Amino acid sequence: MAKAVQNFEGVERQPLRAFTEKAYLEYSMYVILDRALPAIGDGLKPVQRRIIYAMSELGLSAVSKHKKSARTVGDVIGKFHPHGDSACYEAMVLMAQPFAYRYPVVDGQGNWGSQDDPKSFAAMRYTEAKLTRYADVLLRELGEGTVDWQPNFDGTMDEPVVLPARLPNLLLNGTTGIAVGMATDIPPHNLREIAAACLHLLDEPEATSRQLMKFVKGPDLPTGAEIVSPRADLAEFYDKGVGSFKARATYEVEDDCIVVTALPWQTSGSKVLEQIAEQMRAKKLPMVDDLRDESDHENPTRLVIVPKGRKVDAEQLMAHLFATTDLERNYRVNLNVIGLDGRPKVMGLREILSQWLEFRIGTVRRRLQWRLDKVTQRLHILDGLLAAFLNLDEVIRIIRREDEPKPVLMKRFSLSEIQAEAILDTKLRHLAKLEEMKIRGEQAELAAERDALQTLLGSDKKLRKKVGEELAADAEKFGDPRRSRIVERDAAQAIDETSLLANEPVTVVMSAGGWVRAAKGHEIDPRSLQYKAGDAFQASVRGMSLQPAVFLDTTGRTYCLPAHSLPSARGLGEPLSGRLNPPDGAKFAGAMMGDPEGKWLFASDAGYGFVARLADAITDRKAGKTMLNVPENSLALAPAAVPGADALVAIACVDGEGENGRLLVFPIGEVPEMPRGKGNKLFNIPTALATARDEVIVGVAAVSPKGGLLIHNGERVMTLNWADLAAYKGARAQRGAVLPRGWRRVTRIEAAGG
Repeated sequence: MAKAVQNFEGVERQPLRAFTEKAYLEYSMYVILDRALPAIGDGLKPVQRRIIYAMSELGLSAVSKHKKSARTVGDVIGKFHPHGDSACYEAMVLMAQPFAYRYPVVDGQGNWGSQDDPKSFAAMRYTEAKLTRYADVLLRELGEGTVDWQPNFDGTMDEPVVLPARLPNLLLNGTTGIAVGMATDIPPHNLREIAAACLHLLDEPEATSRQLMKFVKGPDLPTGAEIVSPRADLAEFYDKGVGSFKARATYEVEDDCIVVTALPWQTSGSKVLEQIAEQMRAKKLPMVDDLRDESDHENPTRLVIVPKGRKVDAEQLMAHLFATTDLERNYRVNLNVIGLDGRPKVMGLREILSQWLEFRIGTVRRRLQWRLDKVTQRLHILDGLLAAFLNLDEVIRIIRREDEPKPVLMKRFSLSEIQAEAILDTKLRHLAKLEEMKIRGEQAELAAERDALQTLLGSDKKLRKKVGEELAADAEKFGDPRRSRIVERDAAQAIDETSLLANEPVTVVMSAGGWVRAAKGHEIDPRSLQYKAGDAFQASVRGMSLQPAVFLDTTGRTYCLPAHSLPSARGLGEPLSGRLNPPDGAKFAGAMMGDPEGKWLFASDAGYGFVARLADAITDRKAGKTMLNVPENSLALAPAAVPGADALVAIACVDGEGENGRLLVFPIGEVPEMPRGKGNKLFNIPTALATARDEVIVGVAAVSPKGGLLIHNGERVMTLNWADLAAYKGARAQRGAVLPRGWRRVTRIEAAGG
């Protein structure tokens, strides 16, 4: 890397690459370590830690009065966190929302948002706040020498590097954050379960995450609901630190109505109702009659779903809603935290609890050492005071007569400077009240405490026991029952849309311009329908409403749409290109419908074709699938249904002027059957004529013995019955016979009857 240099003016110059690399690296480390990821000790991000500390400095304990949130935010950004007030206030709001935090740290008064809209909280000038009782877990030992301190951003005061949390707040309240190149997603847990796992780990330091799961059943969400993931999924992220789990709403059936009583974490009830209502508008939930939101202060979540009649299966309906709405949600888990070494790392359950216990043991050791130092110092002072009491007259004489009594006292009674200062700072009336028994009594108490502290500090086993006793006491004081039940359930399945609809006869009509619609029944005359100006009827097929309608374009690609999803024939329909993605310049040639095993004749106007099952043409891709390989400069023709094995294929051909029409008829058995391709030659068009399109096929049809053939010449129609077709019989790939004069300008042909 190029080194920075200075010019003669003392201005440092360095390559842009080196500067940007260094600047981005520093920014990345700041975002990772000082903004987005929580510390394993107290489970807090810097902004959260500063808010809690600032509130404690303002005296906003759980037993004090609430104070305006703007006051707290002002202190935070003015003293510790020089960033935007809105971001700081949002972090404060999050810690006060009982539906967001399992154990809220801030006790809010006023509008602090709702589960429906967490961002609907009032401005900080309107709301008031103080700390909750749970915040005592984070702050109680702060002034007892338990943590390191660092200067604030401008060096005018100190702030704690981490709070001395008495409980593993990291797992209790969880957190989310996005850093640079990494993120964290930690779900909340139950205090009693986590404390029990910690106690077990204190006794069995080698316990695995699987063994700890005997105590930690899974995440415990603030809103309740059910966690429905298999135990293997939970074990995976507790082992590896990465995974996911599903939470599902809980419901009850009251008076034939379904009442949702708890929603998954971070789920809006109004959004759920909107999702259900959207399905009702789209006629995808015909079994639901009405929706109501009866949530209030007594029932924070009460969504009522009214089914149509008592025959509706509530369990099946809810399974559908779980699969299609936010009544069931998937949560990502990424246990990425800043460890005791100051580095981010993805940890499993065991490693997180082990590191936190290491932090906690270290904190307790520092607290006990701090107290031991205080006791030792007090005993030292008491020794000096006792010496002063036993020689009170001499002490008074020295103080009265000496200009500098401290060194004299120190030399006369072998006192330390601290002891001499304590004697000199004691008022005369207090000296007069000093009693040997009181001093010796305090000495005895402090000596006993000193011995107990030294014993604790000298034994790791006793120290771990002390930590365990405090954990158990805090779990008893702040713990509560689990809210989210762990119930392993089958994956929710959406109800098949077709099972909600009646299977009725329909006629699908397609216009020359590619507009499509569906009419109920098979009796409608498609030509009698109204079409857009410049458009006209092109094709129609009959089938059932639950069958797919299959369309073929001129490039040989097929597309599918559910027949029941097509617009009604009462209107003009809708363009197929609005729901499908055909190639540029392609037009729709025809439509198919019916039994998937039914056979259809596919052909190009170059005279090639084959027979295929309708199932081979069905696809779910909007861009369709290639069914017929069309020769260059050729187009696909409208497909023709094959009525049976004894059918005849009729092929009409005209020259470029439309003057010389030919007709060829041959048995359907001579046509190859294949799933897709170009097919074989059905009609003999000389290559030169085909290339120049001087001669093209205008239509193909498959005629049954009981039917006939309709030949269209504009508005004129000629009918050829089975016997009439004998005059045009030949073999596949022949030229056929010339049609009668006046009927050589053929526009299209179609099978009739049969």
